[in-house]
This record gives sequence, C-alpha cells and structure tokens, in this order.
Amino acid sequence: MEKTDVLVIGGSAAGIVAATTAKSFYSDKEVMLIRKEDHVLIPCGIPYMFGTLESSDQNCIPDTGLTNAGVTLKTGEVISIDPENKTCKISGGTDIGFEKLVLATGSTPVQPAWLKGVGLKNVYTIPKDKTYLDSFRACLNGFKKVLVIGGGFIGVEIADELSKSGKDVTLVEMMPHVLALAFDEELTIKAEEVLQSRGVKIKTGCGVKEINGDGKVSGVTLDNDETLAADAVVLSVGYRPNVLLAEKAGLKINDIGFIRVNEYMRTENPDIFAIGDCAEKRSFITRTVKPTMLASTACAEARIAAMNLFKLSTVRLFGGTISIFCTSIGDYAFGAAGVTENLANERGFEILTDTFEGIDRHPGTLPDTHQQIVKLIVSKESGIILGGEVMGGKSTGELTNLIGFVIQNRMTVDALLTSQIGTHPLLTAPPTAYPLIKAAEMIAKKRRAGK
Repeated sequence: MEKTDVLVIGGSAAGIVAATTAKSFYSDKEVMLIRKEDHVLIPCGIPYMFGTLESSDQNCIPDTGLTNAGVTLKTGEVISIDPENKTCKISGGTDIGFEKLVLATGSTPVQPAWLKGVGLKNVYTIPKDKTYLDSFRACLNGFKKVLVIGGGFIGVEIADELSKSGKDVTLVEMMPHVLALAFDEELTIKAEEVLQSRGVKIKTGCGVKEINGDGKVSGVTLDNDETLAADAVVLSVGYRPNVLLAEKAGLKINDIGFIRVNEYMRTENPDIFAIGDCAEKRSFITRTVKPTMLASTACAEARIAAMNLFKLSTVRLFGGTISIFCTSIGDYAFGAAGVTENLANERGFEILTDTFEGIDRHPGTLPDTHQQIVKLIVSKESGIILGGEVMGGKSTGELTNLIGFVIQNRMTVDALLTSQIGTHPLLTAPPTAYPLIKAAEMIAKKRRAGK
C-alpha cells in the first residue's frame, strides 16, 4: 500500500490549488494528487477550443506547476474511500493511505432524462473531458446549423465561438434573457445585442420540448411548438456535482446534492475536506445555500482547505461565495459580483441602485475605447455595497475583481467615494468620471436625499 500525508482526489483547478497550497504551507508533509485524466483542460478555456484556439492541446494545464511544487502526481481512478482506516482504493487494486483527504471531484454536465431525443447522434454536452471534446471538434466540419440550449455563461461563450468559426448558430434560453441569473435586465439586453451583432440568433422565453431526429439530430421543437432545424445540438443546461465517492463513504450530502462542509471546507469528518464544484456553498450576502460552480470560487476554497488541513485558523475561512463572474463577447466584456437587483429584492433587502455610463479610456477618441457601464446595488440602511455589474472593454475583468473586494470587505458607498484610484489614458476610465466612483456618488446622493 502506498502512503501519503495529504491525498487530493481530482486534478482540475481546485485540486491543483489545494495540492500546491498544502505543500507550500506544510512543506514537511508528503502531498499526492490523483486524477483520472492524462491531460487536464483549463475549465474556463473550454469554449475557446471551438473557435479561437486551434487545438485542445493549447488549453491544457501543464503538470510542471505540481511537480515543481513538490507534489506527487498519480493517474488513476479512486473507486472507494474508507474513512475509518484512512485509505482509498484505486482501480486495479492499489490502496493509498492518507492522513488528510481533500475531495475535488468536480461536476458533470446535466443531460435531462425527461428531454426526448437527448440520446440522438450529434447531441453534445460540454464536459471537462479532452477526448470527448476532441471528438466533438472533429465532427464540427460536418455541421452547418448548430443549436445551443442554455443561455448561461458557457452556452453564450460556446454559441459565440461556434458562430465565429462560421456556423449558423441559434441560442435557446427559457428565461426572458441570456445570462439572467448573473445580470439585471439592462446588461442582459446589452449582451444579447452584442451576440446578435456577431451573428448568433437568440430565442428567449421558451424552452425545448423535444430534440427531433431519426437516429441523429434534425432539429428541435420548442415549448411554443416552433420547430428549428439543426445538424447538431449542444446542451448547456447546468452541471451536477460528482458526490458518489463521498456518498458511498458516508459523508453528508445537502438537499441540493453537494457535500456538506463548514467555513474551513471541512466535512463532518475532521480529516476529510471537500472543495470546488462538489462542495456545498452559501451566499456571502444572503447566506442561502447556492449551486455556484466557478473555478475562481473553487480556487479560493482550495486555498482555505489546504491552509486548514492540520490546524484551523479563524482568519482563514470561507465566508461564502460572492458569485463573481466575467465573460467576453467579441470586443465587449461583462462582469458581475454579489447580488443582482432582482435577487436583492427577492431576498427582502431594502436597496438603492444606480447606473453610470462612461468610457473605459480617456480621451474617448483613443482607439479601442469602449462604453463602460457600472451598476451598483447598495443596502439603503447601511450604504454597504451588496452587488455590482460591469460592461466594457478588457479592463472589465479587473474592475469586476475590484467590486468583488469591495463587497467582501463590506465597504460602503462613502468608503468607495473616499478611495484613491490609479488611472491611465490607455488602461482605465478617466479619473474625472470613473464609472465605479460615479455610480457610488449617485447612490450617496439618493441616501442623503432619503430616497
């Protein structure tokens, strides 16, 4: 039997960060990561394998980050965990003993059993599986019309990339707008306009009743009985946490199917931690259980779990997910953190909101200048910033991160108004009309006026 001090199961973002952080904080401990795949894809880069990148090989995480950190890498499938004896059984009969175990088993795409036609040829999902996705890419040359079901981030990005590669793409979303769980209506409409300008057809407000075809896809029938022709269908309707190993080992699973953990990412077994897509999450703002699955959230959880493996720290804990998102559509980017206006109202918060529209470079005559829109959602009582949404150019990603820091540190609009920022004509909005500061100013005026 092999032995290690720390065993991490799962080789994607969460597993890698957990293993390298564990080795960094506990250098005297042996750390092993075991994964099923020979090559691990960068999760958020998967959509770009269908247009921007020439090969999936360009979207693989190099193993050198693990090996250079002193982590032992092993390829194999864990088939069972024995918590009492602290061992894992690997396919082929090998056992691995551990002192501490980190589960980073990820998620798999949902393939709705109720949807007739999901088993037809040329119906695809988007798993983190290089072999499967390479096969999908190889078939693309034979497709002219592709229908993407699901208007979340992956669905939008896949649709845009397929359209960019010359396909006739239709995106179907049952909610009133694409990206509706991440943004309020003002920005979802902007995202749709950008997608449509790039050739993607959009059908919102209706679901899919049936995937049509005899042996292989010929199209779909929508809930309103409209029929759309298609050579291929891509299902992007969410992901399901991989919790079978944990469940078989007797670990608690919550009501929506995730492994129960506390603020230290520890299960009820003090020697077993769970992180990433398979682990339970609560909202930083509303404290409700959330099904959020993001690589950025997973990596934060991984760092926290790894730092608390052998001793708990009250200053290193996970306070809840702020659901921080970014995406890029053509020349524009969209980002959000915290709660939307709709969700804040739904949860019972008394809020103020405002939106400022400016530019992301100065002067606006500079090449590659974009409209920059910032919306803030603020507690009326305290002035604490609960959420923010951004549209703009490439700087949107880091501006969204800034809003994330503001939310996690419970800053108020007044604290934001008195903050110092660095600006540059080629890199940021102007200091005289920085949209984040101006949005805060507009809300501060509403608070003073008692609105």
